[in-house]
Amino acid sequence: MNSTETRHPKDIKDVLLKSHSVSMNDFIAVARYGAKVSFSQDYCDRVNHSRHLVEKCLEENRLIYGITTGFGDNVTQVISPKDAERLQRNIVRSHAVSVGDSLEKEVVRATQLMMLISLGQGYSGVRLDVLQLIASLLNHDVMPFVPGDGSVGYLGPEAHMALVLMGEGLVLDQGELIPGKEALKKAGLEPVTLGCKEGLALTSGTTSVMAHALLALYNGIQSAKTADIAGAMSLEALKGTLKAFDPRYHSVKRHKEQAGTAENILRILDGSDITEKYKDFRLQDAHSLRCIPQMHGAAKKALKDALDTIMDEMGSTGDNPIIYPEGDDGIGLMGGNFDGSYVGIYSDAMCIAMANLAKISERRGDRLVNQHFSGLPNFLTANPGLNNGYMIPQYTAAGLLGEIKVLSHPATVDSVSTSAGQEDPVTFAYLASKKAYTISKKLEYILAIELMAAAQALDFHGTLQPSLASKAAYNLIRSRVPIVEEDRYFYPDIESIKEQIHEGDILRAVENVVGELQF
Repeated sequence: MNSTETRHPKDIKDVLLKSHSVSMNDFIAVARYGAKVSFSQDYCDRVNHSRHLVEKCLEENRLIYGITTGFGDNVTQVISPKDAERLQRNIVRSHAVSVGDSLEKEVVRATQLMMLISLGQGYSGVRLDVLQLIASLLNHDVMPFVPGDGSVGYLGPEAHMALVLMGEGLVLDQGELIPGKEALKKAGLEPVTLGCKEGLALTSGTTSVMAHALLALYNGIQSAKTADIAGAMSLEALKGTLKAFDPRYHSVKRHKEQAGTAENILRILDGSDITEKYKDFRLQDAHSLRCIPQMHGAAKKALKDALDTIMDEMGSTGDNPIIYPEGDDGIGLMGGNFDGSYVGIYSDAMCIAMANLAKISERRGDRLVNQHFSGLPNFLTANPGLNNGYMIPQYTAAGLLGEIKVLSHPATVDSVSTSAGQEDPVTFAYLASKKAYTISKKLEYILAIELMAAAQALDFHGTLQPSLASKAAYNLIRSRVPIVEEDRYFYPDIESIKEQIHEGDILRAVENVVGELQF
C-alpha cells in the first residue's frame, strides 16, 4: 500500500502512476482535491511496448476484435487497415449517447483517472500521447461535459470524455459549455487523432463504474466511522448504558467488526460524567443504542469486502481485446474483462450496508427529539410549542431514508439485452455504483442531523461533562452551528455539519483524542 495512505487526500498534491494501482487516498486526492498526475518511466515503457504490439498486429492484418473487425454484433464485419483510424473515430462519436445533466466534477475526474490506471497496465495498446492528454486535462482542470444517464455498464460517459480528446464534444468552463477544441486551445493543449484500437479502449472497461464505486466507498468508510461517533454521542445524551458494549459479550460472537465497533464506543465515551452517572439508569436500551456494534459492524464488514474487491478491480485491465505480450510479439486475446459484475454486485452490497447505517442513525435521531423516549425537552427546544425545535429535521432524515430504501434495490439482478442479442445479459453495474454514490451522500446528511441533535441534547445535561472525544466533536459542530434557543433557518446548520462529515473533520477531531477508530 502506498505510503500516502496515512495522509488525508487533501494533503496529497502529486500522484505518480507506477507499476501498481494507486491507494484509495491517492485516488481521492486526484478526483476530489485536484492533485496532479504524472507517469513513472516504468508506466511509460509498458504503454509504449503495448502500442508497438498493436501496430504490429495491424500491419500483419491479424483478425482481432475492434482492431480489424466492427464492434458488438458487427464483429463479423472485417475492417481493412486503411480504415483503422476512421473506425476508432466512429466508435467514439456513435457511443457518446448518454443523456441528461453532466456527472459531478469529481466523478468525471475519477473516470479519467481510472482510464489512466487501466490503460496504463500495458495490455491495451493506447499511445502514450493519448494518455498524457488525459493527464493534462486533469492537471489543467479541463472538465468534459459528460451526461450521466442511460448507461447499462459503461461506454456512453467514457465516449463523451473521449470526444474532447479528439477536439470534439463539450467542456464545462466556468459554468458555460464550450466546444472541446476551444477548451483544449485555452489550456494550451492539442487534440489527438485516435489510432488503431484507441477509441475502443477509451470507451471499454469499468472506468465510470469504478469512479462512482470508489467515491461511494471512500464516503461510506468515512461515514461508518463517523456513525460510531454519532452513535456514541446519542447514547451519551440519551443516558444509555455501556453494558451492551462489554468486550466479554462481543467475544462470543465471531465478528471482529462488531467487537471493534463496541471498543470504539467505549473509547469515545471514556471519561464521560454523563455516562458514569447514568450507567445503571436502564437495565437495557433500545435496539438503536445497544445494537450499534452489531448493525454498524455488519455494515463495516460489507464495506470492507467491497474495498477488497474494488481495489482488485483497480489493479486490473478491463479492456477487450487485450494484447498479451509474448517475448517480442503479442497475441490478441478476446473475452469479457470489461464486465462490471464484481464492482456492480459489491456496489449493490454497499447500498444495503449504507442503508443500514442510515436507518439506525435516523432512529437514534428520532429518539433524541422525542420527549417520550429521551426524557429531554420535546424536540430539544427549551420552549416547545412556540418553537418547533428539531421536529422537522427528523422529517428530513426520514425522507432521506425513504429515498435510500428505494435506491437500495439491487441493480445487478436485472438485465436488458443490447446489440442485437450479442450482449444478451448486461450488468447494470453503472447504475449500481451510481446508486451507491448517491446513497453515500444522503447518508452523510442523516448522520449530520443526528449529530446536530446529539450536540443540542448534550446541552441539556447542565454541568455534567461529556467525554473528551464527544466534546471535541461537539466543539467542532458548535464552531459552525450555535445552540438553538429559538427556531431559525436550519438548512445552513445541516449543510455545515454534513460538510464536516464529508471532509473528515469530525472524524479527525475525535481520532486526535482517542487514536484511530477501528473499521
